[in-house]
Amino acid sequence: MHVDLLIRHATIIDGSGREAFTADVAIQDERIVAIDELNDADAHETLDAEGLILTPGFIDVHTHDDTNVIRTPEMLPKLSQGVTTVVVGNCGISASPVTLTGDVPDPMNLLGRAEDFRYPTFAAYAQAIDAAAPSVNVAALIGHTSLRSQVMDRFDRAAGDDEIAAMREQLETALADGAVGMSSGLAYRNAYDTPTTEMNALVAAVGRAGGVYTTHLRDEFAGLPEAMDEAFATARHGQAPLVISHLKCAGAGNWGNASKALTKLDDAALSHGVHCDCYPYTAGSSTLDLGQVTDEIDIFITWSDPHPEMARQPLDTIAAHWGLSLMDTAKRLQPAGAVYHNMSEADMRQVLSHPLSMVGSDGLPNDPHPHPRLWGTFPRVLAHYSRDLKLLSMSEAVRKMTSLSATNFGLTDRGVVRVGAFADLVLFDLEALEDTATYSAPISLASGIELVTVNGCISYRHGQASGERAGRLLRRDVRLSPAPVSAGLPNGRDSAAFH
Repeated sequence: MHVDLLIRHATIIDGSGREAFTADVAIQDERIVAIDELNDADAHETLDAEGLILTPGFIDVHTHDDTNVIRTPEMLPKLSQGVTTVVVGNCGISASPVTLTGDVPDPMNLLGRAEDFRYPTFAAYAQAIDAAAPSVNVAALIGHTSLRSQVMDRFDRAAGDDEIAAMREQLETALADGAVGMSSGLAYRNAYDTPTTEMNALVAAVGRAGGVYTTHLRDEFAGLPEAMDEAFATARHGQAPLVISHLKCAGAGNWGNASKALTKLDDAALSHGVHCDCYPYTAGSSTLDLGQVTDEIDIFITWSDPHPEMARQPLDTIAAHWGLSLMDTAKRLQPAGAVYHNMSEADMRQVLSHPLSMVGSDGLPNDPHPHPRLWGTFPRVLAHYSRDLKLLSMSEAVRKMTSLSATNFGLTDRGVVRVGAFADLVLFDLEALEDTATYSAPISLASGIELVTVNGCISYRHGQASGERAGRLLRRDVRLSPAPVSAGLPNGRDSAAFH
């Protein structure tokens, strides 16, 4: 057998959750064609992977790379940590179907400037991705706030019947053209006034098309229980599987409630398909939100349009310099970006290790001083939380980044190392693996990632992008089911009521 690429003696963690095994892997064109002891095979290129771990390429289920996969198709922040597929369009914001003439509404400004929103249809966005040929694959959600931006004169109200119908028509067209589902960001002020009737109508369209509904909950602070119930009810009404984005117990007064939140997730999973994603850090990052301004946590300003000279320092430092309150300082800085140190380590670990959670970076590639999760999420889970702290097994950590993600977003033949699957692969040295990005120096390559292949093409090797970009848009080609989750859940979980 002669193949394009032969990886010999690899320790394979195949993404399914089963334990590691050693084998050779043969790749021809875009797919894996053999996994065995392939002594009689030869190849155009043969790699000796003795002592290295081979896994499926990581699937980043929570990104805001919508315009970056086109404007910066090298996608080094993701490729360098082993990510081979990004899911864009999260938190209710997507680059399509959108055209803008004025200022970019918050938080759509996380994705770029007005000129970056030039895709009036999902088909136009898909065509732009194909033309850009990014180094990673792209699966796309349609953002609810983005839909609102196209049909409403202002955001601080409910949509009317005609506006809902117009949003639904755009959404249905995008789903028919291959979008994997819809996201919402109900916590943000430009979606907060959305009533149940508006969400139900749109999520029902997602369910009819066989897509997935993801949501940045209306409240991640004291109102988390009610916000989770709202999401469950909306998904059940629409008969769409649900993913809760970056599940967290935010705010110092909410710390310690992860077990109760996860009990709610478990209970919902008994009757409906529900999952969540999370990132392995105790700080969040977004636009500067007045509702999150408090002296109970550290808030770091990453950018400010009216006062760029004040970026990259704590909010309280700026307030002291100006002689203003924290709230008045935040108002003066807006629009701006911030990192909020608003979670507890113990809560985050519980969510990360839960069997219904996936890994997503939620990185902000357009932030001039990004949260370190943009460059470090996946190595951090593997090296720090699995290898060093033993929070979860290596096979379980890989499952959360690969097959579980592929299944929940309908990505056929991705997220697994098996014959017939696409050759999206990561080869890494576990001993050398480290996330090096920090809050003070967030733009930094992970160490220990030896090789990344995307659709069979070597895209990254020994700390450098190869220049070969083989990613593509992954159009939805399966119907996702809202059936209950069958994965076994841990016994004896605290069933205390979450109020």
